[in-house]
Amino acid sequence: MTPDAVAGGRTHISDEVVEKIAVAAAKAVPGVVELGGDVARFFNAVLDRVGLDQVGDARRGCSAHVTNGGAVINLVIVTDAGHPVPEVTTAVRVEVTRAVEAYGLRVDEINIRVDDVAIDGPAA
Repeated sequence: MTPDAVAGGRTHISDEVVEKIAVAAAKAVPGVVELGGDVARFFNAVLDRVGLDQVGDARRGCSAHVTNGGAVINLVIVTDAGHPVPEVTTAVRVEVTRAVEAYGLRVDEINIRVDDVAIDGPAA
């Protein structure tokens, strides 16, 4: 088959796929202890205790919207007290951008809300 024989069309990467990519990249950054706000972390802890630890796990603490090949990503993170917030959030933006752009999307914006700081290990 020659390149001229390949059918055309459009590829759309869903918001959910971008959310999974962003969460994986953010979790890999040193200083990020957890993702999600207080209420989400509470419910996820309950799910974890009853053996449903994979329910919604891939997108905890993240929402994304893809429009015209560009993504706007919103993250809620918990940082480790031993890491300066500006350094952590900059590293999160770098890693999330790198990961999402590897899938052929443009990252237009990454909004980060630091919801908590873990003083003695992972936040509850």
